[in-house]
Amino acid sequence: METYVSESLEQGYIRPSTSPASSSFFFVKKMDGGLPPCIDYRGINQITVRYSYPLPLIASAIKSMHGAHFFTKLDLRSAYNLVRIREGDEWKMAFSTTSGHYEYLVMPYGLMNGPSVFQAFVDKIFRDLHGLGVVVYIDDILIYSATRAEHVSLVRKVLGRLLEHDLYVKAEKCLFFQQSISFLGYRISKSGVEMENDRISAVRNWPTPTTVKEVQRFLGFANYYQRFIRGFGQVAALITSLLKGEPVRLQWSAEADRSFSHLKALFTSAPVLPHPDPSLAFIVEVDASEAGIGAMLSQLSGTPPKLRPCAFVSKKLSSAERNYDVGDRELLAVVKALKAWRHWLEGAKHPFFIWTDHRNLEYIWAARRLNPRQARWAMFSPVLFS
Repeated sequence: METYVSESLEQGYIRPSTSPASSSFFFVKKMDGGLPPCIDYRGINQITVRYSYPLPLIASAIKSMHGAHFFTKLDLRSAYNLVRIREGDEWKMAFSTTSGHYEYLVMPYGLMNGPSVFQAFVDKIFRDLHGLGVVVYIDDILIYSATRAEHVSLVRKVLGRLLEHDLYVKAEKCLFFQQSISFLGYRISKSGVEMENDRISAVRNWPTPTTVKEVQRFLGFANYYQRFIRGFGQVAALITSLLKGEPVRLQWSAEADRSFSHLKALFTSAPVLPHPDPSLAFIVEVDASEAGIGAMLSQLSGTPPKLRPCAFVSKKLSSAERNYDVGDRELLAVVKALKAWRHWLEGAKHPFFIWTDHRNLEYIWAARRLNPRQARWAMFSPVLFS
């Protein structure tokens, strides 16, 4: 702690303070063994106006990586400390240690708006490169290209942009010209995307929840990776229902335990999802039950051609939706799938097909009368059912 304080004073990140405010100072151990400082700013966060700037949807960014063969990952050094605190507000950032009372001159870790503020900062720097082989998530940068020559050019452009804005990377955490790479919990390669091995090990060894918070923690993890699980909403419905009504005590049951074990087994056998190829035809397979709806986006690829899933989507039905008849539940699954994958399906080179086991959906576009719900859903262009 004293080493950090002395180094931060020398770098101009902090200064001695006489502020009436004070927050607790501590270190948080990271997976790589590092100990980044963190301040307990819960008090100031409670009275802070939220800076509403969105963070990137990583799952959406990964979908655009079809054809990429080379990957480079950069990790920015002391990212937050590159943003200055507005003059006059430094006293609010005060913290205490055994050696004295100090306040930050730069943005520290622990502030509610820290991630959004820094994301807006780096987005402004790389705005013209988004969607062109560069993904920036706070202080992590992923560069991907189809050819080595393209990758050399793009990496140089990104590094030049960083140097231009006095941003520096941690050399020990950077990886260049990789055939596959780990990025924010995913393993990405030219073959597709899959769960990182340590995440699979984590879910395999996940202990049975004993409190409401432990259930929330598990579902938070599961929701992040639900795109790999077919029918996730239905499988997780029983565990999710344990949180209904914001209970204080957890009512764990034998059925919940079986559902928990089943969900863990599905995650440990999750497939590699290939990157969607816009030059191939898409197939959307939908299904509905009394508990939920689900859909799978797939393509025929390889030699011989084989149906390969690209993504899954699912949803637990609300109490009102459970009252729909079987046809409307199946149609709801179609609508959710088309909304989720509209950016792929509308821009596809070939017509796409929808596979369903409810044959009556074939005739919906020719129906003379639709109920109000069906009429709202009919905004989507006619598609091919089979």
